[in-house]
Amino acid sequence: MKPEQPSTPTLPRNGGLGRLSPLWQWGLLALLSAVFAGILEMIGIPAGLLMGPMIAGAVIGMNGGTIRLPRQLFFCVQVILAMMIAASMSPDLLATFSGHWPLFLGIVLSVIGVSTLCGWTITRMGILPGTTAIWGSSAGAASTMLLMADAYGADARLVAFMQYLRVVFVAGTATIVSHLWVSGAEAPTAVRWFAPIAGVPFFMTLAIGIIGGFLGKMLRVPAGAFLVPFAIGSALNITGTLTIELPQWLLALSFAMLGWNIGLGFTRSILAHARRALLPTIVSILVLISFSGLLALLLIEAAGIDPLTAYLATSPGGLDSIAVIAASSNVDLPFVMALQTARLLIITLIGPALARFVADRA
Repeated sequence: MKPEQPSTPTLPRNGGLGRLSPLWQWGLLALLSAVFAGILEMIGIPAGLLMGPMIAGAVIGMNGGTIRLPRQLFFCVQVILAMMIAASMSPDLLATFSGHWPLFLGIVLSVIGVSTLCGWTITRMGILPGTTAIWGSSAGAASTMLLMADAYGADARLVAFMQYLRVVFVAGTATIVSHLWVSGAEAPTAVRWFAPIAGVPFFMTLAIGIIGGFLGKMLRVPAGAFLVPFAIGSALNITGTLTIELPQWLLALSFAMLGWNIGLGFTRSILAHARRALLPTIVSILVLISFSGLLALLLIEAAGIDPLTAYLATSPGGLDSIAVIAASSNVDLPFVMALQTARLLIITLIGPALARFVADRA
């Protein structure tokens, strides 16, 4: 699944950490990830196991690192995270959505509308070449936007940069908000990293997830490597057909690799190329995050959702990052994932056509 992160261009080994062998780069990345994750976990930051490796990946990438997370590993990460979230799904979720679906649909369409407006504004100001800003400002469906942007002659590197920056800002903001919202009276839960696991449910979980992931890719379902295992796992979990079993050490490793996939996308080449676009891109991202916060207030008032759940549910991506942060916080995880999944599906369906429509008139 790459609902929220585009693929990163391969860069030449031209200096800095690029002079080191890949083995040394991976070793340094692992060491920095452990240090940053340890610090964040010690001070109680939610999803420290995601944010620490993401920061470490950015440090490596911006200092000339050339390593990238293999596609096969990222496929496994998507499957594991999908099954982790599926384990939290319950029948109560359908009742909640059926009673408020017009509100939820309006929230998703509003986020898409504001992100498109930000892209159109940057394009009209002439800050970025051509229609680059329209594709780069999309609040999701990044892989699709990259392909269409290239077909429209937009700068794919700038589009990738804008999408990566949005994911980092949204994930960072959501992590901080989650941390500030946690009451100091709450005692941290001790994690049993190597607790005994039930062998048959564990292997069934992996088998169903992997089959679902391959099915999603074969059928070319948008974000299929995540959404198809998520849908199958949710259905089996809700009906009691499958007991989803995933050890904590495997989840921690998956969080770390997701962080690496995001962080390693920030390279010297992309940052140098995007220098002129940095400020307007950040402003547009902050506008989108602020608007999503206002939508969270609407959700709190209209549906009685608790504030942190509402904030994470309305955050404009990425889906996998928000899933990890929500899973690390005391929120209604099924609700967050339902609204985030709805956002991804709707923007995948109408986002490219909307961006093309605006690009033709910009």
